[in-house]
Amino acid sequence: MNSSTAEIRDLVLSYLDTRKDRLVELISNFVRIPSENRPPHGSESNCQKLMAESLAAAGWDPKSYELSDVPGLASHELFWPGRNYTKRPNVVAVRRGTGGGRSLILSGHIDTVPKGTLPWTRDPFGGAVEGNLLYGRGSNDMKAGVATNLFVAEAVAALKIPLKGDLTVEAVVDEEFGGVNGTLAGRLMGYVADAAVISEPSFLRVCPAQRGGRTVHVTLSATAAGGVLNIGVFPRGVAPQLYAFLGAIQRFGEERRNSVSPHPLYENHADPVPVSVTKIYTGPWGTGEPTSIPSRCMLEVYWQAMPGELLEDIDAQFESTLDALVSAHPDLFPTRPEVVHPIRWLPGSAIQRDEPVVQEMAACAQSILGRPVTIAGIEGPCDMYVFHDFGIPAILWGGKGGNTHEADEYVEIDSVLDAAKSLLLFVYKWCGV
Repeated sequence: MNSSTAEIRDLVLSYLDTRKDRLVELISNFVRIPSENRPPHGSESNCQKLMAESLAAAGWDPKSYELSDVPGLASHELFWPGRNYTKRPNVVAVRRGTGGGRSLILSGHIDTVPKGTLPWTRDPFGGAVEGNLLYGRGSNDMKAGVATNLFVAEAVAALKIPLKGDLTVEAVVDEEFGGVNGTLAGRLMGYVADAAVISEPSFLRVCPAQRGGRTVHVTLSATAAGGVLNIGVFPRGVAPQLYAFLGAIQRFGEERRNSVSPHPLYENHADPVPVSVTKIYTGPWGTGEPTSIPSRCMLEVYWQAMPGELLEDIDAQFESTLDALVSAHPDLFPTRPEVVHPIRWLPGSAIQRDEPVVQEMAACAQSILGRPVTIAGIEGPCDMYVFHDFGIPAILWGGKGGNTHEADEYVEIDSVLDAAKSLLLFVYKWCGV
């Protein structure tokens, strides 16, 4: 690290170390404002208003734009139809460089999954701080990341160190549930750069790759079952179908693991292509409902894929699994299970580990953390593939947390501060000062 970079590093550390409370405040403020994504609708508006106001207060010139006003969005091949974007704007601000430097985008999605009916022990919108943990829906995924980007934007303005390259900060809507249209809209609006950092919770790893993701809803139907008081043969209902189907899904998962070669950025993952049953539903629960034999069962199956895998190949493998199941058990399956794809296919995507944005982010993080930083693919899909599709080298970088998409979601505050320090140092190194 040359002397000018060392000086910038010392400035970053001295400035941000005294402003930890501000970072906590930003995360808490976002968490306390619900921005749940409930397709086809979403409630990101108030959080986006806070983002725009905060950027303006820091001396930036933020712009809000409606997705319905983005030229070519609805006709783009990556667009997913059926979403309502009324009062769901993207927010973006650009700080123009003095010239001669590389441009950079700091991106993050402001929407969260719903709080759901999970057994929360803390207010999902309270932003409660307990020691090093900050709790709330979206705290980890990814309001801490959006707050980190805003925190860095405030620091860049306050430190008044001129950047050579342009720096863009954006908060997009509708990333959860395979939305991604907000991220696509940003690129179609012309907000492109030489690289991008998406502040997802990467657990202080530099992640140049994302896995693909596919969600499938399957409905099993048996002949009418009825109550538990019957003359003659006791009704079986849909349960035998369920047993057979779960066995088939287990075999599908084993086939995936045996047939797919891990991408180099996933070679150390225990299960590079996991297959999971995420929901099983036969009817209302509890003593307020009568005991009966269900004749219908709905399941949600979710699997992930390696960068480079094709949707049609994996779908064909799954459909072949279903065909084999029905053929082997014609008595159980007089009709083939119904299959619906509720959200878009999210493809896996990756850039090379020797890309400058990967190596330079890792070097900046190592300088801050005092240890080598892992470079690996992240354990799930996200919107990074859109940047890659537009030819923008993009990585994921962010802090640590837990219970993501579950009750009592939390983020580790110290890790977010480390992520912010590393990111601010990277901004100065990448864009040039």
